[in-house]
Amino acid sequence: MDLELVDAAKKPVTLTPGAAAFDSAASFAMIRGGHIDTVVLGALEVSQRGDIANWMVPGGTTLGVGGAMDLVVGAKRVIVTMTATTAEGAPKLVPECTLPLTAAGAVSTVITEHAVFRIVDGALVLTELLDGATESTVAAETSATYRVSL
Repeated sequence: MDLELVDAAKKPVTLTPGAAAFDSAASFAMIRGGHIDTVVLGALEVSQRGDIANWMVPGGTTLGVGGAMDLVVGAKRVIVTMTATTAEGAPKLVPECTLPLTAAGAVSTVITEHAVFRIVDGALVLTELLDGATESTVAAETSATYRVSL
C-alpha cells in the first residue's frame, strides 16, 4: 500500500503489475469531455424516473459529491448497483428521491441483489429476476412504480 497514492474515496491503494494511473485533471477531462461510455456506481436512492441520490445522507458524514455528479451526467450510460433496501429495510427504489440529488434522469439500469431494472422512456421496468427471486419479493422491497417485462 502506498500512502501517497489514493483513490477517489481518499483511501490508499496499491498498484499491481499492469495497472495504470492518471491524475484527477486527466480524469475530469475524460469525464467532462464525453469520453466515458459507461459508469457503474452505487446509490442511496434511485427514483422511478432514473433520478439518483448517492452522495449525502442528511445528518451523516459528508465527503462531498466529488466526481459522482460529473460521472452521472457525463457518461452515456449509468448503471447503479445497490442493495434493494437500506439497513433498516426501507426501499431504495422509490417514487421520488428524498435525499439530495446527484442528477435527475441519469440512470439507465439498476441492479439489486434480486432484480435488474431498466429505465425505458422515463419509466422503471423490471427486466430480470436474479438468484431465485420472485416478483413478489421485488414488489415487497420496491416502493417505486414499475412495469414488468421479463
